[in-house]
Amino acid sequence: MKRRIKTSVYFVFAFVIFLTSIGFSPLQVAAADLDLKAESAILIDGETGQILFAKNADIKLPPASMTKMMTEYLTMEAIKNETITWETETGISNYAYRISGDSSSSGIGLRQDKQYTVKDLYEAMAINSDNAASIALAELIAGSEGEFVKMMNQKAEELGMKEYEFVNTTGLSNSDLGEDHPAGTDPNADNLLSARAAALLAYHLVNDYPESLEYSSQLTDELDGRTTQNWNWMLPWNNDNFAQYYYEGIDGLKTGHTDAAGYTFTGTAERDGRRLISVVMKTDSIGARFEQTKKLMDYGFNQFSKQELYPAGYQIEDESTLNVSKGKEDTVEVESKNAITATVKNGEEEAYSVNYRLNEDLLDEDGNLIAPVEKGQVVGTMELIYTGSEANGYITGDGQTQSVDLVATTAVEKSNWFMLALGAIGDFFGNIFTSVKDTVVGWFS
Repeated sequence: MKRRIKTSVYFVFAFVIFLTSIGFSPLQVAAADLDLKAESAILIDGETGQILFAKNADIKLPPASMTKMMTEYLTMEAIKNETITWETETGISNYAYRISGDSSSSGIGLRQDKQYTVKDLYEAMAINSDNAASIALAELIAGSEGEFVKMMNQKAEELGMKEYEFVNTTGLSNSDLGEDHPAGTDPNADNLLSARAAALLAYHLVNDYPESLEYSSQLTDELDGRTTQNWNWMLPWNNDNFAQYYYEGIDGLKTGHTDAAGYTFTGTAERDGRRLISVVMKTDSIGARFEQTKKLMDYGFNQFSKQELYPAGYQIEDESTLNVSKGKEDTVEVESKNAITATVKNGEEEAYSVNYRLNEDLLDEDGNLIAPVEKGQVVGTMELIYTGSEANGYITGDGQTQSVDLVATTAVEKSNWFMLALGAIGDFFGNIFTSVKDTVVGWFS
């Protein structure tokens, strides 16, 4: 029997070596081994915001047309707030008309002899990255692009973006806009975003307005009798020129290119219920931005998996109960209300733990829960703690983590006034006895 087990082990070992030799990826790939050819990049989990990879993620760079993600967000918000609807119509100003006529910068040639719906303009902006469409939407929503830029910067602050500066809605340099650069902005300024800020913006766009993916995933757009194409070559094109860039699950989000920005791309893909969001900035060619995105996506999907680390009803060992004051019982049992699920790197399942964080408003000065406590009452949270080697935190902010509600499994009624009074009297004489004892001990010491 022992001989057979030993032989089987050798066979398995040899089989693993064989798989590796024919091109299978090893179990672990360190983030440092990605050799990402981009000035700045980041990869996050699209559901939790957990950062899986970061390279120079906090430096501000020109984002080019990735700027339009903010224009998309504010347009969606205006529709949600019923300021406008998808069917609201607007004309094209002289400024927008001039920009739209420039085919060298995604201009599709909007007309001034007709009205366009918000849906027309949003599709032109999100699918073909038309600059004039974003200007027209800004003018419709805020009255002018200058006022809309104020909204962009205000929303960036609200979303928690740190490294950003918006000076127009398109992603062009203000110098390209000439005298039409938005009021209140420097005529030579450029939009600036870090990869982290761009990822956070994409995270909110995808989660707050998931319908945005219905537009970013469209291959073409029909407008004024013309067909224009999406600049995202990772989508499922039936085109030999783009086939090498196709990536299963990609459904967005925004490309960008200017001389100052290089080639940028915010991508998002969903596979088997997992969504990833990536950003690459300042790559050196139109194809490189997709090749580097593929590296990030492969790393995220192959080296991480979505796992339930702690089930609903979980109790930390030796901490299944909490002390209760002023109650008919001295303790109450607690457990997690929901499961904690995380995106876990292969082999790091043991790098996680949890702790309780109690609601201080429910505690007395000694840290005990104050009765009454209701069954199912939320008394705090159970928080996930990661102690692995590649901790990058969450896109939503420093110190953020995942948590679920911590609830009481039973009720503890408040003790009646007589029992509370007896307890107070007992505490009073107990304190006196302790003081006397300490004094007497002090005399003879």
